[in-house]
Amino acid sequence: MAMKAGVVGAAGFAGMELMRLLSAHPDFQLVAITSSELAGQRAADAYPAFEGVCDLRFLSHDDAALDACDVVFLAVPHTAALAAAPGFLERGISVVDLSADFRLKDPAVYEQWYKVPHTQKDLLARAAFGLPELSGDELARVATAHAAGEAVLVACAGCYPTATSLAAAPAVRAGLVREGAPVVVDAVSGVTGAGKKATQRTHFCFADANLEAYGVGTHRHTPEIEQILGMPGRVVFTPHLAPLGRGLLSTVTLPLSDDAPRDIEHYRALYRRAYEGSPFVAVLGDGAMPRTASVAGTNRAHIGLALSEPAHALVAVCAIDNLGKGAAGQAVQCANIVFGLPQDAGLSGVSLSV
Repeated sequence: MAMKAGVVGAAGFAGMELMRLLSAHPDFQLVAITSSELAGQRAADAYPAFEGVCDLRFLSHDDAALDACDVVFLAVPHTAALAAAPGFLERGISVVDLSADFRLKDPAVYEQWYKVPHTQKDLLARAAFGLPELSGDELARVATAHAAGEAVLVACAGCYPTATSLAAAPAVRAGLVREGAPVVVDAVSGVTGAGKKATQRTHFCFADANLEAYGVGTHRHTPEIEQILGMPGRVVFTPHLAPLGRGLLSTVTLPLSDDAPRDIEHYRALYRRAYEGSPFVAVLGDGAMPRTASVAGTNRAHIGLALSEPAHALVAVCAIDNLGKGAAGQAVQCANIVFGLPQDAGLSGVSLSV
């Protein structure tokens, strides 16, 4: 019997992607979608792509129909999940949160970067971090708890931290990065990563034919990357906005220790071993670098590696779809794990080749 799923905040970009994935999922049945702006409207009227695919109407966020769900996906801004998650958990409904509210393990760090008090500190210890390739133990813990009848909470990794950490983690965890050296991250995202509401930066007339850095030295994903990699105070993260709808490319420069190998094949072999069990991560061959178009519309991540010989540094590049592996696809992958399903259930799509 299909497990019932709801999406809170379904009218946003990540919420729409969740609707698309869950509508075709073999094991989850999408039964409730919410939007404060579009409550009462048919999803297919607001977004014609869902005609003949999803006949649901948007509900208010507090609609009782959500109580019939086995799992609720929160595709909401930060602080909104702090208010919503506890109620669902108390009613026995598992929560997969796409916001930042439960990602940072130290509430003081959350408060420093998000400038609001963390009001659900007790839930931080319960939450599993949702980046399956790198936090498998945490997800296994909550999967066991869920199998025992407990409602569980998963805090999905952000889009920039996902691509950046997948690119950097194998080398970092193998102890090959120079002790104390800064790790430089230059990452580029499509406009959907900035959310649905247009701003002066994301409005078509300003974003088209333009590339710019933003949040330089202040972006809130910095502490999340540092937490994943175990590198507090060492990540120099600069995000950029590109004139494309979806896609994210992160280039990570990792200074290597003096005794680290100087053979690129050593690093490719290391990365392939690290991701051997993942159905979604591919390490590309000699001379190949990732393209965002190659993963668009999927939950896949492509990684390319190169050595900068004079600087003795590893350059690791990862491409993901910011709405796929960076948001909705990753959330479904985490839910699959929690509910004892194959990781790739409902996520087996291949990107368009051109």
